[in-house]
Amino acid sequence: MKREIYKFQGITEMAARLAADFKAAADKKAAAGERLITALSGGHTPKAFFEVLAQPPYKDGVPWDSVIFFWGDERCVPPDNDESNFKMTNLALLSHIPIPESNVHRILGENPPEEEAERYGEVISKFIPGSGNGFPRFDWIFLGMGDDGHTASLFPGAPTLNEKEKICVVATHPQTGQKRVSVTFPVLDSGARVSFLVAGADKEPVLRQILEGEGQQLPYPASMVNPVDGVLEWYVDSAAAPWLRA
Repeated sequence: MKREIYKFQGITEMAARLAADFKAAADKKAAAGERLITALSGGHTPKAFFEVLAQPPYKDGVPWDSVIFFWGDERCVPPDNDESNFKMTNLALLSHIPIPESNVHRILGENPPEEEAERYGEVISKFIPGSGNGFPRFDWIFLGMGDDGHTASLFPGAPTLNEKEKICVVATHPQTGQKRVSVTFPVLDSGARVSFLVAGADKEPVLRQILEGEGQQLPYPASMVNPVDGVLEWYVDSAAAPWLRA
């Protein structure tokens, strides 16, 4: 695994860099006659990134026909619910760009959780080529990190952290009890490029432990992501990582 860390003064600068990197990746795939297959994240930081992509020069400059969107996790709510990751992405990005509807594969949060975890896993499996370990290999997976160190909907101490066979599982938020559908570690670890987007001072204590404790066993799911045959990237802002040099 190769690890890269990029530090920015704030979320605006980070979002601008992410948008430029995204266009470069999509352009490269399109030039080769291929598609950029991505898994998106919810949260405040990805929203800022999506809002930049929704504006010129990216709105009409990205080869959207060659971009495929999946999600890494979703709350078990309807797509018009304010807690829906899909709704956030739709409002911030999808409704503003000329992407074919068939290129967008959302998690159906309105479905019964167990049924949806199985269905979405099958959709991913059929659509995305497998890696050496048999799990689908996304070109680019975007992840957030909670102040408790969770990522996607993989929470500290949850039994879902030990799932080795399924593509998707049903997760339960430890405080609210809300059900969610999430991809598993074998999927994250099969990604060609896995990028954490982390901003805000509330993330600093956990982020410091993860970045400074590489190779150590930590209780945070975000520290357990290990794309063995891929690149692990951390896009962080100065509030989340004040000790890092820019």
